Amino acid sequence: MSNTRNRFDHINHRIKQAFENSGRSLNNPVTLLAVSKHHSLDKIHSLYELGQRNFGESYLQEALKKINQSSYSDVIWHFIGPIQSNKTKEIAQNFHWVHSVDRLKIAKRLSAQYSGPKPLNICLQVNISLEPQKSGFTISEITTAIEEIMQLPNLAIRGLMAIPKPTDDFRLQKVAFQQLRELMQQLNEQFDLNMDTLSMGMSGDLEAAITEGSTIIRIGTALFGPREY
Repeated sequence: MSNTRNRFDHINHRIKQAFENSGRSLNNPVTLLAVSKHHSLDKIHSLYELGQRNFGESYLQEALKKINQSSYSDVIWHFIGPIQSNKTKEIAQNFHWVHSVDRLKIAKRLSAQYSGPKPLNICLQVNISLEPQKSGFTISEITTAIEEIMQLPNLAIRGLMAIPKPTDDFRLQKVAFQQLRELMQQLNEQFDLNMDTLSMGMSGDLEAAITEGSTIIRIGTALFGPREY
């Protein structure tokens, strides 16, 4: 537990320091999303006992096992991995958030297969760096797609998610995150939306992401330690 606490405290210290350095108000907080893929349920429970409530999973069958066996009913589960069409029903039925909605077909299936009392929270994944190996809407595609997605029942379009091209250059990190922030502002104005979520930033670039307005930081190994395969 001591190593887990040290990692948890270290990441929260970095988040707090980034807020102070960027001038952002602590009244506009960022959610720490613990990326628990390939980590045991015991490790999830250890972080839970330190106050962590939001956990992100990328692989459906692994995630379902943890969700069904978890001792805690108030964990908030986020699906953050690639979505195959034949997985949308179980994702819609078992997760509170879906960050990786990368095409219109997936949004339609999630909407049709969701039956919760409140709309399912989704983020639209944007390929902000235009990398051919990554999924997600391009900036031009999302403007067209969002007109249809916002008409779907059962979905709450909460915001945008991106995984920019990795770089150690703080200035370049900021540029990609700024583009995502400005895109959300543009879409809110263009379509009269109230998106409030920017799911962006991981352990290597969380300072730049917070500077540019991130509301959800996704952290895995830096919280849990080495993954268990």
